[in-house]
Amino acid sequence: MAPNKAPLWQQLKTFVARAPVSFHVPGHKNGQILPHSDWEAFQSLLTYDVTELPDLDDLHHPTGVIKEAEELARRFFRANETYFLVNGSTVGNLVMILSTVKRGDTILVQKNCHKSVINAIELSQATPVFVSPQYDHQRQRYTHPPFATIKKVIEEENIKAIFLTYPDYYGTVYDLKKIIDYVHQHDVIVLVDEAHGVHFSIEDARIPASSLHLGADLVVQSAHKMAPALTMSAYLHVGSMRIETSRVRHYLQMLQSSSPSYLLMASLDLARYFLQELSSRQLTAVLESIEQVRTILAELDGTELVAPSTSVDPFKLTLVVEPGYDTKQINDLLISHGIYIEMMTPHVLLFVHGLSYFNEMNRLKEAMKDINLKLKNIAKHDTIDNNKAIKTKPLTRLCYTYQAMLEMETMRVALNECEGYVAAEAIVPYPPGIPLILKGESIDALAKAAVEQMVLEKRYIQNDITEGILVFKGAN
Repeated sequence: MAPNKAPLWQQLKTFVARAPVSFHVPGHKNGQILPHSDWEAFQSLLTYDVTELPDLDDLHHPTGVIKEAEELARRFFRANETYFLVNGSTVGNLVMILSTVKRGDTILVQKNCHKSVINAIELSQATPVFVSPQYDHQRQRYTHPPFATIKKVIEEENIKAIFLTYPDYYGTVYDLKKIIDYVHQHDVIVLVDEAHGVHFSIEDARIPASSLHLGADLVVQSAHKMAPALTMSAYLHVGSMRIETSRVRHYLQMLQSSSPSYLLMASLDLARYFLQELSSRQLTAVLESIEQVRTILAELDGTELVAPSTSVDPFKLTLVVEPGYDTKQINDLLISHGIYIEMMTPHVLLFVHGLSYFNEMNRLKEAMKDINLKLKNIAKHDTIDNNKAIKTKPLTRLCYTYQAMLEMETMRVALNECEGYVAAEAIVPYPPGIPLILKGESIDALAKAAVEQMVLEKRYIQNDITEGILVFKGAN
């Protein structure tokens, strides 16, 4: 099997070249039926939006080109098995948890995980123990859980699996191998959300190593976050014999669409091909591009660019906004120049460099100059000192099982009166979609203060709490 090809994409091109006549779904009929002439730019793309036809294989029982494409991905990523995901890393997180833990099992979970992890645990009916992350004062955010806390829980409790995030949203990595090696000594399964690290699979000392190569048992990677793939495309990798692949396949069929998008699957095939073909020389050019972008961003007034480090993905560039400057104001000025960043918090602007040379350096330079001029004409203002780490408990346990919570009645209480109640819904600032309070968690003074700080910072919270927080009745 030649590694330097994209079999699914090539088969799709061959199919489209036949100018097929459609008496099958989807209803756009190979792009021939459009709701409006404005869709013409979309028409050529729709010719590849097909269904399970002869020679195009079936994602849920691959025997042809999809099987070949997944096998090429498995070889490149150096996994035991690799599966294409068309419902994003979200479905990967669901499958990882549902295929490894069940009611009666205990799973140790990094508390600053994606909300899909919490949803998966609720569906599994397993008992979670949440370990709080450490706080990085320079970058003004939480990072990863301390090894000592993980070690203590593993030694004292019967843990079936541990769920970790690596890297975090900002590209920060840590000594994951130390954790993996230790918990494996206790027969604990390691599940890793590596949504932001698909490029870690490139073998190069200048890029952090993938958790798959560090010994994790199940790993999910979003292809679309860093590789040139369509949104919602992802890979799920089996890394060891500890995993029952029959259970993984069962939940993949249960949770993924029965009508998977061939556009998404082809983009997964092409993304693997792109990563595989990226040479050391090309990577050097990209890293040089990153340095040029860093030099330009470092000139932005009122901000400090976080220095490069071996513990940070070089493709993630973080600007910390200095006191007296308004982060939203700076972001609005960037947008006025057509520059859109990955994420803004009250203190941080996060830029993500692509896996190719950035070819608009002059535009970026001119934007920085103009923004600096505008910032000089904007009076600095006093800022509320809310740049403080919110104290957290080392471990969090839910007050009730998920099964018990299904039977409990709920009500809303005002934010200033919620202390002592048990939350009946997760409180999730977005982005990055990491729960601040968990469903079933007792709302203590620390948790209440955390939500109040989010409100003070005018952060977007997915659950509407303007009329109060949903809590369980009689659980004060």
